[in-house]
Amino acid sequence: MRRFEAGPRKGALLGLLMLGVVLLLALAAAGCGGDDEGSGSGDGSIWVLLPDSASSDRWEKDDRRFFEEAFKAADVDYNIVNAEGDASTQLSQAEQAINADAKVILLVNLSSESGATIIDNAREADVKVVDYDRLTAAGSGADVYVSFDNVKVGQTMADTVGPVIDKLRVDKPKIVMMNGGLTDNNSKLFKQGYNETGAFAVKKKADAGQWQVVADQDVPDWDNQQALTLFEQILVAQKNNVDAVFAANDGIAGSVISALQSAGVGRIPVSGQDATAPGIQNVLAGRQTMTVYKPIKAEADAAAAAGIALLNGDDVKELTGDFKVITINNGEADLPYIALTPIAVTKANIADTVIADGFRTWEEICTGAYEKFCPADR
Repeated sequence: MRRFEAGPRKGALLGLLMLGVVLLLALAAAGCGGDDEGSGSGDGSIWVLLPDSASSDRWEKDDRRFFEEAFKAADVDYNIVNAEGDASTQLSQAEQAINADAKVILLVNLSSESGATIIDNAREADVKVVDYDRLTAAGSGADVYVSFDNVKVGQTMADTVGPVIDKLRVDKPKIVMMNGGLTDNNSKLFKQGYNETGAFAVKKKADAGQWQVVADQDVPDWDNQQALTLFEQILVAQKNNVDAVFAANDGIAGSVISALQSAGVGRIPVSGQDATAPGIQNVLAGRQTMTVYKPIKAEADAAAAAGIALLNGDDVKELTGDFKVITINNGEADLPYIALTPIAVTKANIADTVIADGFRTWEEICTGAYEKFCPADR
């Protein structure tokens, strides 16, 4: 099974000619900031289209470096760009990739609609597309989808935070759901996980009369500043009487925690996702109950393997690794789905998960006011 082999050379002269063309066209496309280019075998390139750097710091701090490592190890040409939250910029970047003789695009869409346009344009040019982390839930569908089981991500929040809520000395805890952006299909799946799936699903507990949902709020574009404003409004409406929050990621959780502190509200159960450095700091400090760790290196490696398989003309269904290859329907078509499993991180297992994996370090976590929360024997 192929995982990270570069494609076969087509002869020295042809390889040099193709490499020259790719480099010239890539230089012409370099008008977008934040590009990272790597030169490899010259047998066609892989472009990675990242969404932004505001919704989560993972895209630039983690995904970019892991893709660079994977493609360099495979000796393939690559280019990594970031649309910084602008769908029209991402569409232009996709067009640049096609014009630069890209053979594969790894896409983190900004919406299913804009993603579908990119996929259709790529298909017309015989360019393969990997939906990375976010499913394009419209149009003809990508060639493969690589992500964590996103319903399971949400259920992991509920399964971890739910028992903590049930231990509160409150007759009927008041629950707030701070969901992700409506244009991101993943946010719908996360909510499906914590609201509808498992023994501690919010809807199940509310229907049983055990919990009361006082707010169900979507956060436009996962914007942390908007999350802060929206949650402050919820606190005012509830007269600060909120007992737990399902926050869809660490950025939103950080906004919730900031609002709680400003309002003088004590610590309450709060979920999160992405195992960001600030998220882990809040977990250590006891301000955030948990975060969902999605080993991003494993996800990026799986996507890189899928991209390289498509570059080489191999069947992505034959890839093997620490994931399942199943099928998912994007609303119009079935496509292969490389599904990875998320992990709940609490204060008790930080050392055994994100630290042990090298995803986070004590040095980046144990800074300033957070030093006192860190283990002495680290």
